[in-house]
Amino acid sequence: MTAPAVDLRQITKQFPGVLANDEVDLTVDRGSVHALLGENGAGKTTLMNVLYGLYKPTSGTVVVDGQERTFDSPRDAIDAGVGMIHQHFMLVEPMTVTQNVVLGNEPRKWGGLAVDRERAREAVAELAERYGFDVDPTATVADLSVGEQQRIEILKALYRGADVLILDEPTAVLTPRRSRSCSRCSTNSPRPARRSSSSPTS
Repeated sequence: MTAPAVDLRQITKQFPGVLANDEVDLTVDRGSVHALLGENGAGKTTLMNVLYGLYKPTSGTVVVDGQERTFDSPRDAIDAGVGMIHQHFMLVEPMTVTQNVVLGNEPRKWGGLAVDRERAREAVAELAERYGFDVDPTATVADLSVGEQQRIEILKALYRGADVLILDEPTAVLTPRRSRSCSRCSTNSPRPARRSSSSPTS
């Protein structure tokens, strides 16, 4: 039997004076899309922050792709194939779309001495085309709309090989057409059976 993409078991997260998550279970199968529904402050984003390594659970177990995981940071989660697009974007506005997408994972040339800008631009253009995102890899992020900036965040996660994609309030800044385009992230992947997404929504 194939292991689920994500299996959160009895996750509890306690902050001083606040019990944000109380023994929460969540199983996400490969190739599926889930929405977490609840009022503001219900703990949806906290649970996803645990999965993404921003918070350590007070108790409980995080299992990704059949392996029990302890994430000390988002870097650990990314390495395990978990990506997260936050409601408040983490982009460098003076930089281009390509520079933002590949930041920290730039293709190199000349024995690693320099960034291969052309290969980076081509990789971002190919990724955007694959998922139906109409973005200019050479555009400056500061000149983009909010919806376009969210698509850049999604491309960042996909570029890093995310098999599990978490979107915090994903439709808050997207038009209905772009929301449908976003859902194609679960079906247009070269490994479509592996990609899953979860979306906390108020």
